[in-house]
Amino acid sequence: MATCNPDEWVKLYADDLYKFAVIRVSDSELAQDLVQDTFLSALQAAVQFRGESSEKTWLMAILKHKIIDHFRAAGKATVTVSIHDSDPHHLFFNEKGHWNKEMAPKAWISDINSKQEQTDFYSMLRACMNKLNEIGKKVFNLKYLEEKESTDICKELSITTSNYWVIVHRAKLQLRSCLEKNWFRN
Repeated sequence: MATCNPDEWVKLYADDLYKFAVIRVSDSELAQDLVQDTFLSALQAAVQFRGESSEKTWLMAILKHKIIDHFRAAGKATVTVSIHDSDPHHLFFNEKGHWNKEMAPKAWISDINSKQEQTDFYSMLRACMNKLNEIGKKVFNLKYLEEKESTDICKELSITTSNYWVIVHRAKLQLRSCLEKNWFRN
């Protein structure tokens, strides 16, 4: 059995755990609470840590489960989105469903070379994600950050597959629009 050093966890891993959590939940205070809960759970389970992975990997796994539990609890109610709720579709597509010429996707050219640029980008991504409606935020987090399967997300949030794909499509369009306006600025 590997030895855990709980006295060192905060110093060594708190920043990485916090960054991981805040990107996924888009809420600084909630991210802090989840990291704190992670450390408490790890402390309670420290004797069971077998050292099959690094302490950081083990703590990240605990945090992932805390985040999933948070979204699962938040998604207990059945949620649906009507076709007219914050639909950016008309901004990007014409009446025939083709891309509007000025809104068609363009390659993003941006090299993030420094730690500060990376921090700034993730701050902007969080700000853009915060502009999504609650269901859009939940679905995007579960699909692209937690890498859950679509069928599992539908079950977890009690939504239909067609509703799921509409939500994903809208979230992508909104995030693209926000990032292009505020970060990539072509």
